[in-house]
Formats: sequence, structure tokens, C-alpha cells
Amino acid sequence: MVRMAQFQKVSSAQFVESAVDKLGISGAEALRVYDTIVLPKRATSGSAGYDFYTPVRIELAPGEDMSVPTGIRARIDEGWVLMLYPRSGLGFKFGMRLSNTVGIIDSDYYHSDNEGHIIAKIVNGSKDKTLVVEPGKGFIQGVFSGFGITVDDEADGVRNGGFGSTN
Repeated sequence: MVRMAQFQKVSSAQFVESAVDKLGISGAEALRVYDTIVLPKRATSGSAGYDFYTPVRIELAPGEDMSVPTGIRARIDEGWVLMLYPRSGLGFKFGMRLSNTVGIIDSDYYHSDNEGHIIAKIVNGSKDKTLVVEPGKGFIQGVFSGFGITVDDEADGVRNGGFGSTN
């Protein structure tokens, strides 16, 4: 196994900004939540995925969606990417999915103005079940993967943001 990344918390100011915007909670409540954020972990030595734990309660009726600021950023070596997926059990039981299918966290996202804050927009795909995930429980998982580029690649753009920031 290659060690090529490190999870960190975003600053409290960045988390508060995102939580107030995405969750509609007060700054004081966001600061309280910030102190509870847990870095992603693998459950077993054979696990490929790092479990991300929700810092807030998730409750979604069938068809509803929610943006969840994780409070997490990832420093990733060049040539690697972090791919985000729903935790298997939530996908199987509730049809939970990420609204963009698979979240792609590029290595240069870490340096964005938002500190590379990973925000997961999830959807309850169930027809008849309410999805509930309590704070501190796993809801998505991240898998690192290496990637290649073409021999004639000339990419020279600079990232500043996420969610379509590079066109």
C-alpha cells in the first residue's frame, strides 16, 4: 500500500461559513458541531474505503437531498484522486446516493479558497423509507486511486473551488 494522502479538519471559520450556508444553523451551533468532527478512518486493515462521519443529524424523506459539510479536507499527492461513494448499507437500504454519482476530489482542491472542504450532497433514493443518520455515524466512504494522463496532456489551469470550478 502507498501512503499518499492525509485527512485534516478545515479551519473552524471555514466550517462555520459552510455550515451556516448549507445547513442554516447559527455560527455558535456550527462551532459546537466543529468540535465533534472526526477524521475519516478505515474500519479494517483490508478496507479500501475511509468512512466519513456526519457531524450533523441527517434526516431525509424519500426523494429529499441535503448538502453535508464534512469539515474534512484531504492533502493528496499529485497523481492520486479521492473518490467518494455512499456507504454500502445506506445505498442498499435507502438507495442513498451522491447527487453527482461519484464525488471526485482532485489533489489541487486542497489549495482552493474554501480550503478543499469536502461537502457531500446526498439524496434519499428510497420510495418509502426515511433516511436517518445520527451525528458521528458513517455516511459516505472515500477510496484513493492513482490515475494517468495522456502523453500529449497540456493542462495548465489553476483550480480555485469545487463543483464545476474548472469549467
